[in-house]
Amino acid sequence: MMFVGRRGVVGAAVAAVVAGVTTSVAALPAGGEAARGDCPEARTKVERLEGRITPNACAFMRRQIAFGELPTGAPPAVGDLSHPRVKAYLDIFDEDATLWEAGSPPQRGHSVIGTSITGSLRLVPDLRYRGTDVVADGGVMMFGQWNEATLKGHKVAYPQIARNVLGDDGKSLQARRYYDRYALFRDTVPEMVPKGLFDGIADSGPAPSRGRTPEPVRAAEIPDRLAAWNGEDVDALLARTGNARLSGPGLGAPLATEAGKRAYLQRFFGTADVRFKAGQVAFGGTTTYVEWHGTVSGPKGKDIPFGIVERFGSGGEWELYFDTLPLVADQVEIGALFQKLAQP
Repeated sequence: MMFVGRRGVVGAAVAAVVAGVTTSVAALPAGGEAARGDCPEARTKVERLEGRITPNACAFMRRQIAFGELPTGAPPAVGDLSHPRVKAYLDIFDEDATLWEAGSPPQRGHSVIGTSITGSLRLVPDLRYRGTDVVADGGVMMFGQWNEATLKGHKVAYPQIARNVLGDDGKSLQARRYYDRYALFRDTVPEMVPKGLFDGIADSGPAPSRGRTPEPVRAAEIPDRLAAWNGEDVDALLARTGNARLSGPGLGAPLATEAGKRAYLQRFFGTADVRFKAGQVAFGGTTTYVEWHGTVSGPKGKDIPFGIVERFGSGGEWELYFDTLPLVADQVEIGALFQKLAQP
Protein backbone atom coordinates (compact mmCIF):
# COMPACT_ATOMS: atom_id res chain seq x y z
CA MET A 1 0.00 0.00 0.00
CA MET A 2 2.78 2.41 0.86
CA PHE A 3 5.98 2.85 -1.08
CA VAL A 4 8.22 4.36 1.55
CA GLY A 5 7.60 1.90 4.39
CA ARG A 6 10.36 -0.42 5.60
CA ARG A 7 8.94 -2.08 8.75
CA GLY A 8 8.44 -5.33 10.90
CA VAL A 9 6.46 -7.03 13.76
CA VAL A 10 6.86 -10.12 15.90
CA GLY A 11 4.73 -13.22 15.16
CA ALA A 12 3.76 -16.30 17.16
CA ALA A 13 5.88 -19.39 17.62
CA VAL A 14 5.02 -22.45 15.56
CA ALA A 15 3.19 -24.27 18.35
CA ALA A 16 1.07 -21.24 19.12
CA VAL A 17 0.25 -20.73 15.46
CA VAL A 18 -0.82 -24.33 15.00
CA ALA A 19 -2.99 -24.21 18.13
CA GLY A 20 -4.60 -20.97 16.99
CA VAL A 21 -5.19 -22.28 13.49
CA THR A 22 -6.79 -25.45 14.80
CA THR A 23 -9.20 -23.43 16.90
CA SER A 24 -9.98 -21.18 13.95
CA VAL A 25 -10.73 -24.07 11.62
CA ALA A 26 -13.00 -25.69 14.17
CA ALA A 27 -14.97 -22.47 14.38
CA LEU A 28 -15.64 -22.26 10.65
CA PRO A 29 -19.23 -22.79 9.51
CA ALA A 30 -20.05 -25.92 7.52
CA GLY A 31 -18.23 -25.82 4.20
CA GLY A 32 -15.52 -23.57 5.60
CA GLU A 33 -16.99 -20.29 4.41
CA ALA A 34 -19.38 -17.86 5.98
CA ALA A 35 -22.82 -17.36 4.48
CA ARG A 36 -22.68 -15.35 1.28
CA GLY A 37 -24.89 -12.68 2.78
CA ASP A 38 -22.16 -11.70 5.26
CA CYS A 39 -20.65 -8.28 4.52
CA PRO A 40 -22.31 -7.86 1.10
CA GLU A 41 -20.84 -4.38 0.68
CA ALA A 42 -17.35 -5.92 0.66
CA ARG A 43 -18.30 -8.83 -1.58
CA THR A 44 -19.29 -6.44 -4.34
CA LYS A 45 -15.89 -4.72 -4.16
CA VAL A 46 -13.51 -7.70 -4.29
CA GLU A 47 -12.98 -10.53 -6.75
CA ARG A 48 -13.21 -13.35 -4.20
CA LEU A 49 -14.08 -13.30 -0.50
CA GLU A 50 -13.85 -16.40 1.66
CA GLY A 51 -13.54 -17.41 5.27
CA ARG A 52 -15.04 -16.70 8.68
CA ILE A 53 -16.38 -13.19 8.15
CA THR A 54 -17.05 -11.79 11.60
CA PRO A 55 -18.31 -8.23 12.21
CA ASN A 56 -14.81 -6.93 12.89
CA ALA A 57 -13.57 -8.44 9.62
CA CYS A 58 -16.41 -6.75 7.76
CA ALA A 59 -15.66 -3.40 9.42
CA PHE A 60 -11.99 -3.69 8.45
CA MET A 61 -12.80 -4.46 4.81
CA ARG A 62 -15.07 -1.43 4.58
CA ARG A 63 -12.22 0.81 5.76
CA GLN A 64 -9.61 -0.86 3.56
CA ILE A 65 -11.80 -0.54 0.47
CA ALA A 66 -12.73 3.06 1.28
CA PHE A 67 -9.09 4.18 1.36
CA GLY A 68 -8.34 2.38 -1.92
CA GLU A 69 -11.21 4.13 -3.68
CA LEU A 70 -10.91 7.64 -2.21
CA PRO A 71 -9.23 10.16 -4.55
CA THR A 72 -6.29 12.00 -2.99
CA GLY A 73 -7.11 15.38 -4.47
CA ALA A 74 -4.42 17.88 -3.55
CA PRO A 75 -1.52 15.87 -2.07
CA PRO A 76 -1.07 16.29 1.69
CA ALA A 77 1.76 18.25 3.20
CA VAL A 78 4.33 16.06 4.91
CA GLY A 79 2.90 15.13 8.31
CA ASP A 80 -0.58 16.56 7.62
CA LEU A 81 -2.75 14.02 9.43
CA SER A 82 -5.91 16.09 8.80
CA HIS A 83 -5.89 15.46 5.04
CA PRO A 84 -9.06 13.50 4.12
CA ARG A 85 -7.26 10.59 2.52
CA VAL A 86 -4.70 10.39 5.33
CA LYS A 87 -7.59 10.30 7.82
CA ALA A 88 -9.20 7.48 5.82
CA TYR A 89 -5.92 5.58 5.93
CA LEU A 90 -5.47 6.05 9.67
CA ASP A 91 -9.04 4.88 10.21
CA ILE A 92 -7.78 1.41 9.22
CA PHE A 93 -5.43 1.29 12.22
CA ASP A 94 -5.75 1.22 15.99
CA GLU A 95 -4.11 4.20 17.71
CA ASP A 96 -1.25 1.97 18.90
CA ALA A 97 -1.01 -0.26 15.83
CA THR A 98 2.25 -1.47 14.35
CA LEU A 99 2.81 -1.50 10.59
CA TRP A 100 5.63 -3.39 8.90
CA GLU A 101 6.70 -3.03 5.31
CA ALA A 102 9.72 -4.32 3.49
CA GLY A 103 13.20 -3.85 4.87
CA SER A 104 13.04 -2.26 8.34
CA PRO A 105 11.53 -2.38 11.84
CA PRO A 106 7.84 -1.54 12.41
CA GLN A 107 6.21 1.83 12.54
CA ARG A 108 4.06 2.33 15.62
CA GLY A 109 1.12 4.62 16.25
CA HIS A 110 -0.93 7.05 14.20
CA SER A 111 1.60 9.86 14.15
CA VAL A 112 4.37 7.75 12.60
CA ILE A 113 2.11 5.75 10.28
CA GLY A 114 0.25 8.87 9.17
CA THR A 115 3.42 10.84 8.46
CA SER A 116 4.69 7.97 6.34
CA ILE A 117 1.55 7.81 4.20
CA THR A 118 1.70 11.56 3.55
CA GLY A 119 5.08 10.98 1.89
CA SER A 120 3.67 8.15 -0.19
CA LEU A 121 0.66 10.17 -1.34
CA ARG A 122 2.90 13.07 -2.32
CA LEU A 123 4.92 10.67 -4.49
CA VAL A 124 1.89 8.88 -5.99
CA PRO A 125 -1.27 10.93 -5.44
CA ASP A 126 -3.18 8.70 -7.89
CA LEU A 127 -2.46 5.51 -5.91
CA ARG A 128 -5.49 3.22 -6.04
CA TYR A 129 -6.24 -0.45 -5.64
CA ARG A 130 -8.97 -3.05 -5.92
CA GLY A 131 -9.48 -6.13 -3.80
CA THR A 132 -8.56 -9.46 -5.36
CA ASP A 133 -8.44 -12.67 -3.29
CA VAL A 134 -9.48 -11.90 0.27
CA VAL A 135 -9.66 -14.37 3.15
CA ALA A 136 -11.07 -13.43 6.54
CA ASP A 137 -10.45 -15.79 9.44
CA GLY A 138 -12.07 -13.96 12.31
CA GLY A 139 -9.36 -11.75 13.77
CA VAL A 140 -6.92 -12.44 10.91
CA MET A 141 -7.36 -10.76 7.54
CA MET A 142 -5.40 -11.47 4.36
CA PHE A 143 -6.49 -8.80 1.89
CA GLY A 144 -5.17 -9.41 -1.60
CA GLN A 145 -5.12 -6.32 -3.78
CA TRP A 146 -3.96 -5.02 -7.13
CA ASN A 147 -2.21 -1.65 -6.80
CA GLU A 148 -1.90 0.94 -9.55
CA ALA A 149 -0.08 4.28 -9.60
CA THR A 150 1.82 6.65 -11.89
CA LEU A 151 5.55 7.17 -11.32
CA LYS A 152 7.60 9.45 -13.55
CA GLY A 153 4.93 9.18 -16.23
CA HIS A 154 4.89 5.37 -16.14
CA LYS A 155 1.90 3.31 -15.10
CA VAL A 156 3.02 0.91 -12.39
CA ALA A 157 0.88 -2.03 -11.26
CA TYR A 158 1.66 -4.85 -8.87
CA PRO A 159 -0.02 -7.28 -6.44
CA GLN A 160 0.09 -6.96 -2.67
CA ILE A 161 -1.11 -8.81 0.40
CA ALA A 162 -2.23 -6.66 3.31
CA ARG A 163 -2.02 -8.97 6.34
CA ASN A 164 -3.74 -7.73 9.48
CA VAL A 165 -4.56 -8.87 13.01
CA LEU A 166 -7.79 -7.13 14.02
CA GLY A 167 -9.25 -5.76 17.21
CA ASP A 168 -12.91 -6.15 18.12
CA ASP A 169 -13.73 -2.88 16.36
CA GLY A 170 -12.17 -4.07 13.10
CA LYS A 171 -9.15 -1.80 13.29
CA SER A 172 -5.75 -3.29 12.58
CA LEU A 173 -3.61 -3.93 15.64
CA GLN A 174 -0.69 -5.45 13.77
CA ALA A 175 -0.25 -4.99 10.03
CA ARG A 176 2.22 -6.28 7.46
CA ARG A 177 2.43 -5.46 3.76
CA TYR A 178 3.89 -7.93 1.27
CA TYR A 179 4.78 -6.67 -2.20
CA ASP A 180 7.83 -6.31 -4.44
CA ARG A 181 9.29 -2.81 -4.36
CA TYR A 182 11.46 -3.68 -7.35
CA ALA A 183 8.35 -3.15 -9.51
CA LEU A 184 8.44 0.55 -8.63
CA PHE A 185 11.84 1.06 -10.27
CA ARG A 186 12.04 -1.40 -13.15
CA ASP A 187 10.59 0.99 -15.76
CA THR A 188 10.79 4.31 -13.95
CA VAL A 189 14.55 4.55 -13.30
CA PRO A 190 16.00 1.92 -15.66
CA GLU A 191 19.40 3.62 -15.69
CA MET A 192 19.82 2.88 -11.96
CA VAL A 193 17.82 -0.23 -11.21
CA PRO A 194 19.88 -3.42 -10.69
CA LYS A 195 19.25 -6.61 -12.60
CA GLY A 196 16.11 -8.38 -11.47
CA LEU A 197 16.62 -11.38 -9.21
CA PHE A 198 14.63 -13.72 -11.42
CA ASP A 199 15.60 -12.41 -14.86
CA GLY A 200 15.78 -15.32 -17.31
CA ILE A 201 13.69 -17.75 -15.24
CA ALA A 202 11.08 -19.46 -17.41
CA ASP A 203 9.42 -22.81 -17.97
CA SER A 204 11.52 -25.54 -19.49
CA GLY A 205 11.33 -29.29 -19.87
CA PRO A 206 8.20 -31.40 -20.33
CA ALA A 207 4.81 -29.93 -19.61
CA PRO A 208 3.24 -31.47 -16.51
CA SER A 209 0.51 -34.02 -16.94
CA ARG A 210 -2.88 -33.05 -15.62
CA GLY A 211 -3.12 -34.16 -12.02
CA ARG A 212 -5.24 -33.61 -8.99
CA THR A 213 -5.32 -30.19 -7.40
CA PRO A 214 -3.29 -30.33 -4.18
CA GLU A 215 -5.28 -30.89 -1.01
CA PRO A 216 -6.00 -27.79 1.09
CA VAL A 217 -3.26 -26.83 3.52
CA ARG A 218 -3.90 -27.99 7.07
CA ALA A 219 -2.65 -26.55 10.35
CA ALA A 220 -0.64 -29.66 11.17
CA GLU A 221 1.54 -29.06 8.08
CA ILE A 222 2.84 -25.69 9.27
CA PRO A 223 5.95 -26.95 11.15
CA ASP A 224 7.14 -29.07 8.20
CA ARG A 225 6.52 -26.26 5.74
CA LEU A 226 8.47 -23.85 7.94
CA ALA A 227 11.34 -26.34 8.16
CA ALA A 228 11.38 -26.63 4.37
CA TRP A 229 11.76 -22.86 3.92
CA ASN A 230 14.44 -22.53 6.58
CA GLY A 231 16.24 -25.63 5.30
CA GLU A 232 16.15 -24.48 1.65
CA ASP A 233 14.47 -27.80 0.84
CA VAL A 234 13.30 -27.25 -2.72
CA ASP A 235 12.13 -30.86 -3.06
CA ALA A 236 9.83 -30.57 -0.06
CA LEU A 237 8.42 -27.22 -1.16
CA LEU A 238 7.64 -28.59 -4.63
CA ALA A 239 6.29 -31.92 -3.40
CA ARG A 240 3.54 -30.21 -1.41
CA THR A 241 2.32 -28.15 -4.35
CA GLY A 242 2.34 -30.89 -7.01
CA ASN A 243 1.26 -29.55 -10.40
CA ALA A 244 0.20 -26.17 -9.05
CA ARG A 245 1.24 -23.18 -11.15
CA LEU A 246 3.75 -20.89 -9.41
CA SER A 247 3.36 -17.11 -9.52
CA GLY A 248 5.80 -14.80 -7.81
CA PRO A 249 7.85 -11.60 -8.06
CA GLY A 250 9.86 -11.23 -11.23
CA LEU A 251 7.72 -13.56 -13.35
CA GLY A 252 5.86 -12.44 -16.44
CA ALA A 253 3.67 -15.54 -16.35
CA PRO A 254 3.08 -18.41 -13.91
CA LEU A 255 5.52 -21.32 -14.04
CA ALA A 256 3.90 -24.68 -14.84
CA THR A 257 6.85 -27.06 -15.27
CA GLU A 258 8.82 -28.61 -12.42
CA ALA A 259 12.06 -27.39 -14.02
CA GLY A 260 10.84 -23.81 -14.11
CA LYS A 261 9.60 -23.85 -10.51
CA ARG A 262 12.78 -25.53 -9.32
CA ALA A 263 14.94 -22.93 -11.07
CA TYR A 264 12.94 -20.13 -9.43
CA LEU A 265 13.38 -21.53 -5.92
CA GLN A 266 17.03 -22.36 -6.49
CA ARG A 267 17.68 -18.78 -7.67
CA PHE A 268 15.96 -17.49 -4.52
CA PHE A 269 17.88 -19.70 -2.11
CA GLY A 270 21.12 -19.04 -3.98
CA THR A 271 20.77 -15.39 -2.90
CA ALA A 272 18.63 -15.44 0.23
CA ASP A 273 19.51 -17.09 3.54
CA VAL A 274 16.17 -16.88 5.37
CA ARG A 275 15.47 -17.34 9.05
CA PHE A 276 11.71 -17.55 9.38
CA LYS A 277 9.10 -18.00 12.06
CA ALA A 278 5.53 -19.01 11.36
CA GLY A 279 3.22 -16.01 11.16
CA GLN A 280 -0.52 -15.82 10.59
CA VAL A 281 -2.59 -18.34 8.63
CA ALA A 282 -6.04 -17.65 7.14
CA PHE A 283 -8.29 -20.44 5.88
CA GLY A 284 -11.09 -19.81 3.41
CA GLY A 285 -13.41 -22.24 1.72
CA THR A 286 -10.97 -22.95 -1.12
CA THR A 287 -8.01 -20.63 -0.44
CA THR A 288 -5.35 -20.61 2.27
CA TYR A 289 -2.81 -17.90 3.06
CA VAL A 290 0.31 -18.73 5.09
CA GLU A 291 2.77 -16.11 6.37
CA TRP A 292 6.46 -16.60 7.14
CA HIS A 293 8.46 -13.75 8.65
CA GLY A 294 11.88 -13.11 10.10
CA THR A 295 15.13 -12.03 8.44
CA VAL A 296 17.11 -12.55 5.28
CA SER A 297 20.85 -12.34 4.70
CA GLY A 298 22.61 -12.23 1.36
CA PRO A 299 25.17 -10.36 -0.74
CA LYS A 300 23.43 -7.02 -0.04
CA GLY A 301 23.12 -7.22 3.73
CA LYS A 302 22.60 -9.33 6.81
CA ASP A 303 19.60 -9.90 9.06
CA ILE A 304 17.27 -7.67 7.03
CA PRO A 305 13.61 -7.84 8.15
CA PHE A 306 11.90 -10.00 5.56
CA GLY A 307 8.89 -12.19 4.97
CA ILE A 308 6.89 -14.21 2.47
CA VAL A 309 3.18 -14.92 2.10
CA GLU A 310 2.11 -18.05 0.27
CA ARG A 311 -1.34 -18.35 -1.27
CA PHE A 312 -2.71 -21.77 -2.15
CA GLY A 313 -5.69 -21.19 -4.43
CA SER A 314 -8.81 -23.00 -5.46
CA GLY A 315 -7.73 -23.68 -9.04
CA GLY A 316 -4.27 -25.07 -8.36
CA GLU A 317 -2.56 -21.70 -7.89
CA TRP A 318 0.56 -21.35 -5.75
CA GLU A 319 1.48 -17.71 -5.30
CA LEU A 320 4.39 -16.07 -3.44
CA TYR A 321 4.45 -12.46 -2.26
CA PHE A 322 7.73 -10.90 -1.11
CA ASP A 323 10.13 -8.05 -1.77
CA THR A 324 13.12 -8.79 -4.01
CA LEU A 325 14.67 -5.32 -3.61
CA PRO A 326 16.86 -6.06 -0.54
CA LEU A 327 18.19 -9.12 -2.38
CA VAL A 328 19.56 -7.08 -5.29
CA ALA A 329 20.36 -3.69 -3.67
CA ASP A 330 21.84 -2.59 -0.34
CA GLN A 331 20.37 0.14 1.85
CA VAL A 332 22.49 2.90 0.28
CA GLU A 333 21.46 1.80 -3.22
CA ILE A 334 17.80 1.56 -2.20
CA GLY A 335 17.95 5.05 -0.72
CA ALA A 336 19.40 6.41 -3.95
CA LEU A 337 16.64 4.73 -5.97
CA PHE A 338 13.92 6.35 -3.86
CA GLN A 339 15.66 9.75 -4.08
CA LYS A 340 15.76 9.45 -7.86
CA LEU A 341 12.11 8.40 -7.95
CA ALA A 342 11.10 11.47 -5.96
CA GLN A 343 12.86 13.91 -8.30
CA PRO A 344 10.68 15.70 -10.89
